[in-house]
Amino acid sequence: MGAVTSRRSFLRRASAVVAATWLPLPACVSAALGGRPLRFGLCADVHQDVMHDAVERISAFAAAMAVEEDLAFVAQLGDFARPVEANRPFLEAWNTCPRPRHHVIGNHDLDGGCSREEVVAFFGMPARYYGFTAGGCRFLVLDGNDRKPEGAAPGYPRWVGPEQIQWLREELAAADGPVIVLSHQSLENPNGLENGAELRALLESANAAPGGARVLACFSGHHHLDYATTIRGIHYVQVNSMSYYWVGGDHPYPRYSAEVDAGHPWIKYTAPYRDPLWMLVTLTPDRGLRLEGVRSEWVGPSPQELGAALDQPEGSVVPWIRDRIL
Repeated sequence: MGAVTSRRSFLRRASAVVAATWLPLPACVSAALGGRPLRFGLCADVHQDVMHDAVERISAFAAAMAVEEDLAFVAQLGDFARPVEANRPFLEAWNTCPRPRHHVIGNHDLDGGCSREEVVAFFGMPARYYGFTAGGCRFLVLDGNDRKPEGAAPGYPRWVGPEQIQWLREELAAADGPVIVLSHQSLENPNGLENGAELRALLESANAAPGGARVLACFSGHHHLDYATTIRGIHYVQVNSMSYYWVGGDHPYPRYSAEVDAGHPWIKYTAPYRDPLWMLVTLTPDRGLRLEGVRSEWVGPSPQELGAALDQPEGSVVPWIRDRIL
């Protein structure tokens, strides 16, 4: 399938039903995995600085991941928490998970003038973008908050700069097996990384080279949606927010007590999920990717019931993460 050319074509692709048939992986991928499945847990967009119960949500995730068998690691895909001491209990709740833990920097982690260097130090990250290996698979973590070039869209940065692109190019050249990319802003959504097409072309070029890396999938957060699409053999998976869908200033709706609203002034502009959402991913040597999600329900009226504008892939604004086979 070709690269994204318009929002309309993206919506058609992302709305398509994912075929419930595993496709065989290349032999190099199966060999790298050593005949064993690789399992890991993902969550995204917890938004400690918006939600009144974010500590309880991330604690539920940590407890669930602690009892999952053969789990290689867990990762959060950004919009986690600002690096301030008031958020220390939230970070400590995340750290109760007895698995290797990885972080991605989200745009809202930088709210209030926080720097990426402060986020890296607070979370205990090795760097703002980095790689790690688990179960024979190479994971590449991107930082989509690089300074925007002149002429880029206004608002938060949604950009991967030249230095980071060169690092990505070198990582792909050095890889000789399966690769999975983790980012906050997506590489394929029109509201994701502004230079996503450049990044996708780099991943596709690595896959086209004989031998070497085989980029299987890119997992992202940011959009608070549930969908998956495939472009030129690479799966792009949107991990829904753990906490809510944003309905914005035109549709405020108090869903909790006056005390909660007073302490969390942004929460009335969200449509929260009653239960925290997350995803388990299993990569099998011979059959591909299996995604297992959590289902919940809206707290109060849905965005659709409020009449919020939903220019999103059909069926993607939901209080759950669907099970999928890719």
